[in-house]
Amino acid sequence: MENIEQKAQFLRSEYTPILSQLDANVARKWGKMNVQQMIEHMSDYVRIASGKTPVATITPEEKLPRMQGFLASEKPFMENTPNSLMPDEPLPVKHATKEDAINELQQEIDHFFSVHEGEAGRRTANPFFGGLDFEQQVQLLHKHATHHLRQFGVE
Repeated sequence: MENIEQKAQFLRSEYTPILSQLDANVARKWGKMNVQQMIEHMSDYVRIASGKTPVATITPEEKLPRMQGFLASEKPFMENTPNSLMPDEPLPVKHATKEDAINELQQEIDHFFSVHEGEAGRRTANPFFGGLDFEQQVQLLHKHATHHLRQFGVE
């Protein structure tokens, strides 16, 4: 996996400023979530990546090598990629404002980095990709973040 340092830097210090610039009412190109729901969804997945929200892997073990091969690639998630763990309709927002949601996301990102920097070799489970190390988690979070930025027109 190339550019893990760049992807980590993007997640750590560039991602939430981009979200701050995004109009809360911008039309989505696909999916059902609005901007704030997407930000709160990303916080949920950063909590999974840090191990704060432990999860079981639901992908059958024999399919994990293929899933991790996709993860290691630079191929983006497709539009409308199904997530069997999400309800058909997006969850109501938890925060009063988009800014509050972004602040929580940044706190979760900071926590993710502090957990992994404090424990080299740590692996945390992802429901779709199995046990992932720090570099794989960064790759996944970057792929997930850019997927949702594209959803709202940020290339």
